[in-house]
Amino acid sequence: MSDDKYSKYELVIGLEVHAQLSTKSKMYCGDSTEFGASPNTQVSPLSLGHPGTLPRVNKAAVAAAVKIGLAMDGEIREVNEFARKNYFYADLPKGYQITQDKTPICTNGFLKFEVNGEEKTVRIHRIHMEEDAGKSTHDLDPFFTLVDLNRAGVPLVEIVTEPDIRSSDEAYQYLTEVRKLVRFLEICDGNLEEGSMRCDANISIRKVGETILNTRVEVKNMNSIRNVKRAIEAEFIRQVDLVEEGGVVVQETRGFDANTGKTLGQRSKEFAHDYRYFPEPDLPPVVITDAYIQDVRANMPKLPKQLISEYVNHFGLPLYDATVITDDKDLAFYFNDLLKLTSNYKAASNWVLGPVKSFLNENGLEISQFVLKPQALADLIALIDSGKTNFSVASQKIFPEMIVAPAKSPLQIAEELNLLQNSDEGMIKELVAQVLSSMPAKVEEYKAGKKGLMGLFVGEVMKASKGKADPKVTNKLLNELLEN
Repeated sequence: MSDDKYSKYELVIGLEVHAQLSTKSKMYCGDSTEFGASPNTQVSPLSLGHPGTLPRVNKAAVAAAVKIGLAMDGEIREVNEFARKNYFYADLPKGYQITQDKTPICTNGFLKFEVNGEEKTVRIHRIHMEEDAGKSTHDLDPFFTLVDLNRAGVPLVEIVTEPDIRSSDEAYQYLTEVRKLVRFLEICDGNLEEGSMRCDANISIRKVGETILNTRVEVKNMNSIRNVKRAIEAEFIRQVDLVEEGGVVVQETRGFDANTGKTLGQRSKEFAHDYRYFPEPDLPPVVITDAYIQDVRANMPKLPKQLISEYVNHFGLPLYDATVITDDKDLAFYFNDLLKLTSNYKAASNWVLGPVKSFLNENGLEISQFVLKPQALADLIALIDSGKTNFSVASQKIFPEMIVAPAKSPLQIAEELNLLQNSDEGMIKELVAQVLSSMPAKVEEYKAGKKGLMGLFVGEVMKASKGKADPKVTNKLLNELLEN
């Protein structure tokens, strides 16, 4: 199989992300949305669409949709109408889905992010509000499909991009950025594995240099961002092979088998007229005023791009540090609290990205489960800055003990374990003189140009002081004695 035939083509990808909103009740009724309840216990005549029932729009869901629209720099629609999208599935109890057809709550947004060191902009075609279907399970009973309607009616926003994505790497990073946004906004937990964020990929190919949009295939059933990437790569190969062999790509819906790494045909793709959209007769339009939009905007948290800019430009952190910290909303919020308690911002970053993250990773914990509050970490940084200890001792001996006994201060632990540094120049000068006099050959080598021996001398002084000599004072005195 020649790579040349694949290099003649490029990918054209548009993504549809369904984000399940973290509201306490469903989109058009008061049924609970709590995850993990027994099947079919969170339903009512309203969510089942019984005759005579009247839906009402969830205000919290509207606010969440406005938040994600603003976060993606979109235009928020003033008059929002709803429509019925008619289709039959066993897990769609009404026989239709209440959604937005011609009046999406947000249009003309965009999302910027970096891929392989280059900035990429993906335009947002539309964001609309709708309700989820139930859940069908096919593998628990050998003869029947089991239906759980607890999820039916749970509020969603669907975020639809323009066909601006050109590689699986770009798709991966776009989804990562969307997940970050919904988590920072606290409107969705972003867990693809649990189905609270789902992605459908519309994939087509064309010859490099062409501008036409060819027939697309929609790939569904991907339960991780990595599998979206894998599905795109598999579908690209399938479509190129098909076209090169004289075949024609047909518009269809395909699934992705994570075990085989291949996409599988499921059904021919529906068109808009197949759904027989018509205005939802039981819901009046939702009017969103400028004052409401400004109120929502004022109550939004700082988003990753804002925090990165602040960390780099105001606090002087490296871009790498800022980017890694903002990958996790809770970690960023913890770090924000820490910045209010110390002026040594780089030390704060080093601690959060070093010992703290290592401890969390080793113990399978989230920062929300971390026993040490930001004040304790700030006190430890202050202890180092005062010269009473150093990073090595603090990270290897004091920090672990703080986790075991969080009520104790770093200073108290350092005193109890006899770990406080000694900055007495007279005492350290005696130790330096002893070390140098015991290593005359090494001293001559150093004076002859072998400056790398400085580390050996410092280490010997630290041994002689049982780790208590202040490294800064030690280095200063060694330099003075060795250069004379």
